[in-house]
Amino acid sequence: MEDLQLPAINYGALSPMLILFGAACLGILLEAFLPRGRRNAIQLTVALVALVAALVAVILGRNTRVVTIGGAVAIDGPTLFLQGSILLLGVVSLLLIGERAVENGGAFVSQAALTVGSEKDLRQAGSAPGNTEVYPLTMFSLGGMLLFVAANDLLTMFIALEVLSLPLYLLCALARRRRLLSQEAALKYFLLGSYASAFFLFGVALIYGFAGAVDLASIHAAVADPVRNEVLLFGGLALVAIGLLFKTAAAPFHVWTPDVYQGAPTPITALMAACTKVAAFGALLRILYVAFDGVRWDFQPVLGAIAVLTMLTGAILAVTQTDMKRLLAYSSIANAGYLLVGVLALNKEGLSSTMFYLVAYGFSVLAAFGIVSLVRDADGEATHLSRWAGLGRRNPLYAGAFSFIMLAFAGIPLTSGFTSKFAVFGAAIEGGQTWLVIVGVITSMVLAFPYLRVIVMMWLSEPGESTPTVSIPGFLTSAALVIGVIVTLALGVVPAPLLDLTNDAAQFVR
Repeated sequence: MEDLQLPAINYGALSPMLILFGAACLGILLEAFLPRGRRNAIQLTVALVALVAALVAVILGRNTRVVTIGGAVAIDGPTLFLQGSILLLGVVSLLLIGERAVENGGAFVSQAALTVGSEKDLRQAGSAPGNTEVYPLTMFSLGGMLLFVAANDLLTMFIALEVLSLPLYLLCALARRRRLLSQEAALKYFLLGSYASAFFLFGVALIYGFAGAVDLASIHAAVADPVRNEVLLFGGLALVAIGLLFKTAAAPFHVWTPDVYQGAPTPITALMAACTKVAAFGALLRILYVAFDGVRWDFQPVLGAIAVLTMLTGAILAVTQTDMKRLLAYSSIANAGYLLVGVLALNKEGLSSTMFYLVAYGFSVLAAFGIVSLVRDADGEATHLSRWAGLGRRNPLYAGAFSFIMLAFAGIPLTSGFTSKFAVFGAAIEGGQTWLVIVGVITSMVLAFPYLRVIVMMWLSEPGESTPTVSIPGFLTSAALVIGVIVTLALGVVPAPLLDLTNDAAQFVR
């Protein structure tokens, strides 16, 4: 009997993922052995150091182009760029999470408050230090995202999908105030996410029946074989796409997004809106560009229809929203449609512009949710739009920053929103998808209305007695907001360096 030969492993290429998973495991040990009063500062420090170390590893390995672990993981230009983006956005997200966890009764609450108890128990739970297990959970989720964008076979991609998703289901349930709404959102996310994972896994089985393998290179070779069973091919691709489109919040697989965005703690919502979207689109890009580019003429019209439906759903339903977090949720859905326009260009410019859009949108949405977390009254965050009337007169600095972010979402020039939309629409026109660009421009005009309505409400309405104040942010939240606003401005004024970087990185390996 021949000896089994273990696959060669390039630990240097895998080091960013290993660092985050190692930090997550260390965080579990710290959670078990550290005194409760010392956990938050140490856990936050460990998590931030791990993210920075992983980012340094990505930068040092920027010229790496390798397929390792027997073809299961591919480290190439898009992988490294997307991993770096996830880590940068993860740092900013962790600043928001750390600020809420360090506050007395911040965004997270001890397990005692998750059970039905007396009002005294809830007050005691609220005054205790925040749930520090949020840090290892976040590290596990971010590590899964890094693996998700690097996965070069479908089983590895499925494992990464579960690793990034399961911690998010738990994190969504950790809101201190409105905890029942938070737990309901987590349950909805878990149930619908489980269905999406099942679709993905069933699709993997069909593709294996079609190609006799699950690695993307073998699938690519099988797609070129005209005698293969097309029923298995397109059935498997459709089911895998459903699993990925669920994570991207594309219609009609978006129904979880408004409820989860509204019910989850705002810093966790920010993490999902920025980092999860990068990971989901990174995996979708790899599957479509590497494995199934041979049948692009078959799936392009179907995904194009999904992109149109996503843009229309996000834009039209955003107009009717009265809650700020739900408004941003439908904005996220619409932006998923714009990203799909870039994806469906199916050329190098489409890949490059999509990666640029993910970074630009990620920093903007983090800044937006950071400001939302500061608008508070005695009952917690004041997310109803009517409560924001006159906010510009009470807090012009933060209202001005939020207005700038809204203008970026609307695609106004000199913001990252304009540059990123221009990039993906230009790539789509070059790729022959002009019809998608026309729909994108129309829905962008519709979507500008709810953004401008918020701006008008903040600046042209008189503040009332119920108008909340903007709580004074701590250092961590202030840093997150400054980073988000500066990047949004910089990518609108001088986008060339990042565009050049994405263009250089836009090359997959098989």
